[in-house]
Amino acid sequence: MSDTRRDELAASLAEVEERIAAACKAAGRARDEVKLLAVTKTFPALDAALLADLGALDLAENRDQEAGAKAEEVAGLRPDARIRWHMVGSLQRNKAKSVVRWADEVQSVDSERLADALAKATKSALDSGQRDHPLDVLIQVSLDDDPKRGGIRLSEVSHLAERIAHVGDIRLRGLMAVAPLGIDPAEAFGKLARASERLREEHPNAREISAGMSNDLEQAITHGSTCVRVGTALLGGRGLASP
Repeated sequence: MSDTRRDELAASLAEVEERIAAACKAAGRARDEVKLLAVTKTFPALDAALLADLGALDLAENRDQEAGAKAEEVAGLRPDARIRWHMVGSLQRNKAKSVVRWADEVQSVDSERLADALAKATKSALDSGQRDHPLDVLIQVSLDDDPKRGGIRLSEVSHLAERIAHVGDIRLRGLMAVAPLGIDPAEAFGKLARASERLREEHPNAREISAGMSNDLEQAITHGSTCVRVGTALLGGRGLASP
């Protein structure tokens, strides 16, 4: 069964890689400018381990409760794999202590209070030896000002970025967004690219733009995305959560 699943994932990964490479070529960009995040939410730890075997070492999750157990299980299955785990879903402050135990990066920071909680939890984890490096974070922005989709207004980015830059133990790496429904993805990603330019003027190391998923990664790459988050195109439409 695992051999069959490995073949399925290998074929899907090859197709996604071809799409990314073609989009980079069309945009006049180098392939290594764009990182692929394999979104393994609801899929078992074995799938994550197989993706790591295939070279997909940046893995993303949406829920802390599922992710913590899965990351631990994958570490047992592939103890030598250099996997980086990314939190891409909405995160409550009371989960900060838990998420810093497994995540290398949190892409969904959308408030000062969450940034403060992550900084405090990271410091504690560093002091106790649970972590050996600071936590990378991205600011999640809303491209249509709809609070239901998560993210802060573009006008609030500068203020939150300053807070993150001075709070300590977390490192601002850039912006993350989801293209809103009913809006041309190219228009949305263009808006995000301009916001990223403004952010880099004040924070030169905040260069990451996490944008683009299975259905719109080409448009995101055209507009400067440095990180695409792909789940369905890699793993399929449904999965069973790890125990």
